[in-house]
Amino acid sequence: MTFQLDIATVVIRLILATVISGVIGYNRAQKHRPAGIRTHILVCLGACIIALIQKEIGFNALEIARQYPQYKGIVRADDARLIAQVVSGIGFLGAGTIIVEHHSIKGLTTAASLWVVACLGLAVGMGNYVIAIASFIVVYGVIAFLKRFVRVSPVRNLEIQYLHKSDFKQFIQEYFKEKDIVVNNVSYKANKTDDGYLYTSVYEVKLPHKLTYVNVVEDLAGNDNITKVNAVTPG
Repeated sequence: MTFQLDIATVVIRLILATVISGVIGYNRAQKHRPAGIRTHILVCLGACIIALIQKEIGFNALEIARQYPQYKGIVRADDARLIAQVVSGIGFLGAGTIIVEHHSIKGLTTAASLWVVACLGLAVGMGNYVIAIASFIVVYGVIAFLKRFVRVSPVRNLEIQYLHKSDFKQFIQEYFKEKDIVVNNVSYKANKTDDGYLYTSVYEVKLPHKLTYVNVVEDLAGNDNITKVNAVTPG
């Protein structure tokens, strides 16, 4: 009995890792996300290679123990040592795809997909084909189709800059009442400029199902008193 990975097994696992990560990466590339097909493939291949090395280390330890029984209690191999570093280390790469801009966070899904393809690479490299293929089907279903069936309006705050406080207050109250927008909280600040004051109000709002944040931003942007309006994710 030989404890060793043959070349055919290594190639098959590398190809499988390339295929499943390539499909996920292609989906992210189509949506113009920061990490595309090559990044996902490289992450999955790297994780797969680490798993293959870990397997080979384990096989070498078993082979030494078989050939030299006297070293049986001395030669040991931890099957989780290298792959554990992949699980934690991929977080640094994923963090590079997360962008925080104007209290809005982007790239979380891409960071999560990188972490998942690394896990898939580990499963393939360790030879757990059933886990790898089943997990790939579920993961791809989530990133490609879940949004079509489950529609959840993201929570946003409305950040509005305006020039005249009294005119804006009357306008915004009438607008919220007309559109059935519920205001949960509001913050307010004023910045002094050469021409007077520039006011900023941030509203934590709940929109009715028939209304979207895009519609609200477009409506508010049409008011001459309002200089800037953003729908931002609460920080």
